[in-house]
Amino acid sequence: MNLLRLFSRKPMFSDGEIDLVLSNQDVSDPDAGIEDGYLFCIYPAGTRDYAGYVSLRLGESPALYYLGHIGYRIEESHRGRGYAEKACRLLLPLLGRLHLGSVVITANVENAPSRRTAEKLGCALERIAPVPPEYRLICSGATQKCRYIWRMAGPAAAYNNPMRSTGGENIDCQGR
Repeated sequence: MNLLRLFSRKPMFSDGEIDLVLSNQDVSDPDAGIEDGYLFCIYPAGTRDYAGYVSLRLGESPALYYLGHIGYRIEESHRGRGYAEKACRLLLPLLGRLHLGSVVITANVENAPSRRTAEKLGCALERIAPVPPEYRLICSGATQKCRYIWRMAGPAAAYNNPMRSTGGENIDCQGR
């Protein structure tokens, strides 16, 4: 599904604390089973001070089993502010429009902040899965992944999302 068909113009999602600006759409990787996907840059609201990204990968495959549907990375200078959790919550309207009842978020076992983000979102830890050798390269060398399930019912769906959608220019994540 093309995101531009969902919105009349290129979206910027905001909760007043962070902005999500669509950087790439129609992101696909047939080898990894990613049918479609979107990459949003995260900025402190009203700035172009790059804070990180959140991505949504659509599809199902053995590779996505270990990568997850949602990925995020926050720059070191912006960590500790809850930006990853906020960015994921800002995706809720999009997840609803895509009719996704649940998504998978994975984290490396040793990545406590990423695991805490999934837990704050209300995700359930499904299991800690060993990563087969053939998927370690796409998982940045991880030998195990925590698989969290984020269901769109209950606490996640009940989030009162103060999102607003406005036009945003086409930029890369570094603000150029």
